[in-house]
Amino acid sequence: MSDLVRAIAPLGFPWQTLDPFLFCVHHDDAYPAGNTKMGVDAPALVGRNIGSDFVVKDGWRMYHGDEVPGFPRHPHRGFETVTLARRGFIDHSDSMGATARFGHGDAQWMTAGKGVVHSEMFPLVKRDASNPTELFQIWLNLPAHDKMVDPYFTMLWSEKIPRKVFRDAAGRETEVVVVAGALDDATAPPPPPNSWASKEGAHLAIWTIRMAPGARWELPASAPRVNRVLYAFRGASLRVGGEPVAPPKAVQLRPDLPAALENGPEESEILLLQGMPIGEPVARHGPFVMNTRQELQQAYDDYRATRFGGWPWDRDDPVHAREKGRFAIHSGGRLERPA
Repeated sequence: MSDLVRAIAPLGFPWQTLDPFLFCVHHDDAYPAGNTKMGVDAPALVGRNIGSDFVVKDGWRMYHGDEVPGFPRHPHRGFETVTLARRGFIDHSDSMGATARFGHGDAQWMTAGKGVVHSEMFPLVKRDASNPTELFQIWLNLPAHDKMVDPYFTMLWSEKIPRKVFRDAAGRETEVVVVAGALDDATAPPPPPNSWASKEGAHLAIWTIRMAPGARWELPASAPRVNRVLYAFRGASLRVGGEPVAPPKAVQLRPDLPAALENGPEESEILLLQGMPIGEPVARHGPFVMNTRQELQQAYDDYRATRFGGWPWDRDDPVHAREKGRFAIHSGGRLERPA
C-alpha cells in the first residue's frame, strides 16, 4: 500500500465503517409495479422468509415488511440514522407523532437520542411501472454526553443539498453531492443540533461521488486523525492514488493527503464517509448503541416499560396515500415541504 491508501477491502452487507460511523447499508431493489396497497401481490412473495427477507430474489427484498417492503415499527437509542434516498420513496412515522414522505435525492437525519420508535416503509407508488428503490442508511454514533438527548429529525431536501461538478482537462465530469460537510464553496445544510456532525472539529463529511468514464479528480486533503473511507460501490475499475481498485471495495485513506481518483471505462459511483473518531467504548445490541453493557440493559428495560412514548399510528407499517407528495410533519405539527 502507498502512504495514501491504508487498506482496501471488499464490501459486504452491511458495509463496515470506522468511528464515528457504526455501519452503512446500501439498499438497491428493483421492485415491481405496486398493488392497490402500494405493496407486492401475494404470488410474488412465495418462497420468501416474510418478516425477515434479506435474500435478493427477483432483484429485490422485502426486509421486515409483509406486503409493503421496508422496516415496520422498531426502536432506537443512543445514535443517529442518516438515510439518503436516491430513488423511490420512504414513508417515515415515529413515536413523536412525526411523519414524512421523502425520496429521489432527499435525506433524513434522525437523532434517536434517549429513545424513539419509528418505521421506514418503501411504498410502491407506481401501479403501471416498476418501482426501483435505492438508498443508503448510515448509523452515526453519539458521544456519551449526547446519548440521552431528546429525539429529533431534520429533512435535507434534494433541492437544498449542494452539488459540485468538476471537469478534468479532457472535459470529463465528476459530480459530488455534499450531504454533510463542505467542499470548496458548497456547504451542506446543518445537521441536527446534537449530532456529532455539529461539533466543532468533527470534520464530518458524507458525499456521493459520480465519475464519468475516464474522469480524473483530486479529492482534497482533510484534517489529520479523521477516519476517511471511500466506498466504491458501482463501476468497473478505479485508481486511487495510483492503487487499482475493482468495485465493490472500501478504500481507507490517510486523511491529510489529497487523493487522485482516476476512473476506468465505465461510470463509477463512490460514497465518502469521513469524521473525527469519538473514541469512546461502544456497546451495541440490536437497535441500541450505548457505552456499557449496563446501559444497554437499561435501554431494554426502559423500552419495555415506556415504549419510548408509545405508538400513535393504527398499524406497525403505515404508508401515505399514493398521490401524496414529499413532505414532513414534525412533532408539534409543523408542516414542511421541499421548495
